[in-house]
Amino acid sequence: MSSYLTAGFVTMAKSSIRLPPVTDPFKPDLRVAIVRFSALGDVVMVSAAVRALRQCLPAARITWITSPLTYSLLKGMEGVQFEVFEKPRALADYFAFYRTFRERQFDAVLAMQANLRVNLLYPALHAPVKIGFDRTRAREGQWLFCNRRIPFADSHLVDGFLSFVETLTGKPASADWNLPVGSMDLEWAQEQLKNLPKPWVAIHPHSSKAERNWLPERYEEIVKQAVARWKCGVVLSGGSSAAELALCERLAQLAPGHAIGLCGKSTPKQLAALLSLADVLIAPDTGSVHIARAMNTPVIGLYAVVSPKLSGPYQRLGYCVDRYPEAVNRYLGKDVNRLPWNTRVHHPEAMSLITVADVMSQLDKVLGQHA
Repeated sequence: MSSYLTAGFVTMAKSSIRLPPVTDPFKPDLRVAIVRFSALGDVVMVSAAVRALRQCLPAARITWITSPLTYSLLKGMEGVQFEVFEKPRALADYFAFYRTFRERQFDAVLAMQANLRVNLLYPALHAPVKIGFDRTRAREGQWLFCNRRIPFADSHLVDGFLSFVETLTGKPASADWNLPVGSMDLEWAQEQLKNLPKPWVAIHPHSSKAERNWLPERYEEIVKQAVARWKCGVVLSGGSSAAELALCERLAQLAPGHAIGLCGKSTPKQLAALLSLADVLIAPDTGSVHIARAMNTPVIGLYAVVSPKLSGPYQRLGYCVDRYPEAVNRYLGKDVNRLPWNTRVHHPEAMSLITVADVMSQLDKVLGQHA
């Protein structure tokens, strides 16, 4: 590591021992830096905490350091200045980051991302108070770079992010979303959907991790049965990977005139607009779940690898299919009530515990009135 980076680390390590007093959160122009680069779903959850911070401290000057992809969704967020960087991959990236913030001073840093690549950026952000995760969640040594911690709680990820606001301000914080989706994005979404019959069922079949994906043939059954019962329109969303494109095309071809494949064809803001118009979203544990939640669209989340209580649609779990307890018992041989926080079932068969009947039952709760 360069002497410049090393010096920053040593300074931070010493200050964490001294534990400077908490910055007065009621300073009118409190300067707060928030760090969260990825992933898209996590950033959507963080945005609820940023809104809460704005409500608690309306005069604060908030700087959010994030990535280009997530900024493309967050751009236009009221009361927030953005600094946009790719997550560092090379030493030159760290030098550029350190140079950018060399002369800047903050009152507090909310270190909302904990992995080594990001942890090494925290010494560049000059502030007397740096709040990080508790020791359970402060991965890859984040605690070395922060001098305050949020309290541990076995709770939803959104509650964890809200805890940063509560730790800084001393006030209770609640989630609130207002993703900045503009008229052009809504017009685009309306144009895509205009020829599809109502109700509109959105399906985002792929997660970033294969173990979270449901079986393609079961998505096929959902498309067939949903169209047969409700004469609905089905809109398929996702990324541009070969696997996603192939699955979206495969599902779209099952119901000509009733289904459209938009995998790889939308920006994050367009996806948010699309999900705001849908009557329901069906998806595994992926970012679209949290975007739909932010847009107040019902979500049928498919969970077996991780508990929806951790990463499901926040405070809207009623439509989720939760086979996590069964997966824990079958593949880990443990009691779900005695698991460490954040335990995941890394088994290729876990998602197969979710049946077509499970999903159709939840879909009936949402769309039954359209029958």
